[in-house]
Formats: sequence, C-alpha cells, structure tokens
Amino acid sequence: MLLIVTILFPIIAGIIVSVINADMSIRKRGYTGTVILTDILCILSILEGKAVTPIVLTGNVSFSFAADGISKYFMIAVMLLYTCTCFYAFEYMNHEERPNVFFAFFFISFGALIAVALSANMITLYLSFEMLTLMTVPLVLHELSTDAVAAGLKYLFYSVGGALLGLLCVFFVYNFSSGDVSFVYGGFLDPGRIAGHEKLFLVTVFLGIIGFGTKAGMYPMHGWLPAAHPIAPAPASALLSGIVAKAGVIAIIRLIYYSVGPELIRGTWVQYTWMTLCLLTIFMGSMMAYREKIMKKRLAFSTISQISYILLGLSFLSEGGLEGGLLHLMSHVASKGCLFMVSGIFIVQLGIRKVSDLKGIGKRMPVTMWCFTIASLSLVGIPPLGGFLSKWYIASAAIDSGLMPFAFLAPVILLISALLTGGYLLTIVVDGFFPGHDVREADLKPAEPRRIMWIPLMVLCAAALIMGLFGPAILATFGL
Repeated sequence: MLLIVTILFPIIAGIIVSVINADMSIRKRGYTGTVILTDILCILSILEGKAVTPIVLTGNVSFSFAADGISKYFMIAVMLLYTCTCFYAFEYMNHEERPNVFFAFFFISFGALIAVALSANMITLYLSFEMLTLMTVPLVLHELSTDAVAAGLKYLFYSVGGALLGLLCVFFVYNFSSGDVSFVYGGFLDPGRIAGHEKLFLVTVFLGIIGFGTKAGMYPMHGWLPAAHPIAPAPASALLSGIVAKAGVIAIIRLIYYSVGPELIRGTWVQYTWMTLCLLTIFMGSMMAYREKIMKKRLAFSTISQISYILLGLSFLSEGGLEGGLLHLMSHVASKGCLFMVSGIFIVQLGIRKVSDLKGIGKRMPVTMWCFTIASLSLVGIPPLGGFLSKWYIASAAIDSGLMPFAFLAPVILLISALLTGGYLLTIVVDGFFPGHDVREADLKPAEPRRIMWIPLMVLCAAALIMGLFGPAILATFGL
C-alpha cells in the first residue's frame, strides 16, 4: 500500500491546501509540508516499496505498481525538479493570478508522474500517462488568455493523439504476450504468437514509438512544445520541459526494453527509421533554437533537440545506449529546469523576454547568471558536467553499434548540435557578463531576486555536476 499512498498523497494534500479558506502565506506552509512529505514517501517507496495490484479487470489487464530500477531512478528526477520548482514558484506565482489553482494542478501532476514512474505494466502506465496530460494542460493555459488557451488545446490534442497511437501498440503487445505482462528487461512477448504477423507487429511498434514520442517532442509530433512553453508560467515551463516530457521517454523505455524486447526490432526498418527521426529532430531543434529570439521559445526548441539525444541513445537498442539516454535524462532535468527558471527570473524582475535585451544582465544578476552559465555548459556538453558524460556514452553507443551510416552520422550530428547549443546559450553568457560600451552603467542596477528563487537554481546546478562526476555509479546503484 505504500506505493499507492505515495501516489495519492500529493494529489489529495495539494487539493485540500488549495481549496481551504486561507491566505497565501498559510497555503505556502501547507505546500511546503506537502512537498516534503511527498519526498519522504518517495524515498520510503524507493527503499522498501512492495508491488501492489489494487485492481484486476481481466486475466492480464490490471492496475499494478512496483518499484524497480527504472522506477526509482525516474522518481529521483521527479522529486528533484518538483521540489526545486515548488519553492521557486512561491515567489514567482506572487506575480500571477490564481496561485492556488496553479499549485493544485502542480501537486496533482506530481502524483501522476509518480504513478508513471511506478507503473508495473503498460496499461497502468498508459492510464497514468493520460492523467498526467490532463492535469498539466491547466498549467499551460493558466493565464487564460486567448494564446494560452490555444497553446493548452494544442498540447492536449497532440498528447492525446500520440497517446492513442501508443494505446494501439499496447493492445497488440498484450495480444502477442506470453501471458504475464509485467515489465521485465528483454520483454515478455511470445515469438510464436508473432509468427506470421511480423509486418503488422513492426508497424504497431513504430506507431507506439511515434505516439509516446509525441510527449518527448520527437519529430514530426513536436509542434506543441514551442507553442506551450512561451505562454506557460516559468515554473510550468520548467516542469513541462524538465520532467513531464520525460514521461514519453519512460513510456518508450518500458515499451521497447521492458515489453517488446530490443531483439525483436534490432536491425529492422523500425530501428533505422527511429534513429533517422532522432537525428533529424536533434539537428532541427538546435537550428530552430539558434535562430529564435524569444528566450523561452529558444529553450523550447532546445528541449526538442536535447530530449531526442535521449531517444537516440535508446534507439541503438544496446545497454550502452540505454545508459547514455538515462544519464542525459537526469542531466537535462537539472540543466533545462534551471534555464527555464532563470528565464522566469528575467521576466518577473525586469520584464525581459527577448535575448537581445539581456546585455549586461550578468552585472545585474551575477548569482542567477552564473547558474545560467553552469546549466548552459552542461547542456553544451562541457566536462565535468553531466551533459558531457551522457553525450559521450551516446556517441560511444553509436560507434559500437556498427550500424552504418548511423555509427558515423550520430557523433557528427551530436557535435554540430553541441556547437549550435553553444551558439544559442553561451552568446547570452558572453553578452551578459561582457556587454561592451553600448550599455550604460545607469542601466546596470542590481536586480538579483530573493534567495528562494536562486537557491533552487544552485541545487539543480549541483545535480548537473554530480551527474558528471558520479553518473555511472548512480546508475549502478539502481541496477541500471
């Protein structure tokens, strides 16, 4: 029952604190207690959570939860970003209307993501995945402006459409199963049942990758990200980019590595098409980010590119590729969460949304800009930060795969993307700290936010550094 309590507690507590008749200062204490207790429950679930099946519908269709290595690793990522975002949002949401509504859906989505992490089979994961979508739509359209509603609906339609493709794949996976459909590394399908249906099977697996890849922003289903991120409040953008989009990554890992099995699609057109789409998304996202002038939209295109680094690692269907993808998952959670929070600080402190208006910002916000710099360096892939290690693993997996021309193309595209990433992030750093003579001293008044906004940035930067120094050891701790 511990796993069920861990999922339900943030949902119930978040709603209760949000609807009580109290001022925001009292609610903040309630939210603080909720996030801390949720983290404690997550840690207990990681240490001693036992599998539970609360509902059984048919012989192999049940709602089941369990904590394996993937679950525990993803829960750490969820806890890290949600905890940091919660405290950051205390200050940020003072500048927005209906903060209690925001925090209600914040905690409901927290519970939904924990459910995604702890899902023990594809049906449970699918239902948790859909709940996550429905509960994060209000975060996108929080402002209730025409643009916000349009962005929220676009996110909803893309996500639900992609999830339905995933559900179609799940149906065939269950039909071709050997009986037990609980996640197991290497998959649980019965080759005998697939015999004679190989073409249909491969088509459905590909649709599943595209469907769940929609949440992860993989081409051609990436269109919701640049629409949703710029309009959502910065804490919501940090969550959407940093961890909500990773639900698509987890769904693909569970589908390919723990349900279908890598061996069944290795060397097929599904693998080659998947790798091609990942490389196309990486290059396209980096190029669009390089050309974009609006800060949050630039980071949204960057997310499209960076999450496909993870998917590229997974597409090699090897242990090295999986390790590289998981390392980049955590590194990107820390780096991109930090960058979106920094962009929110620019907005609430100075009203700045365009990159061109950030000259001299390093002299006005030195702590904030140093955090931006560290997160940017990790995203570019500079050692000893996490982004370097994860990209090294992914490039090595590409070369070790021996799949030409991908063994050559993948490292080249990764290098080009890294150069473009430096171009659209590090130029901000240079202009921020070295603005030149076109910025007057009178325009450089200190504008550093309160500590409750920049301490979460420091925590995320520390996480990026820890992943760079101890990433493989952390994976080994979870048996990955």
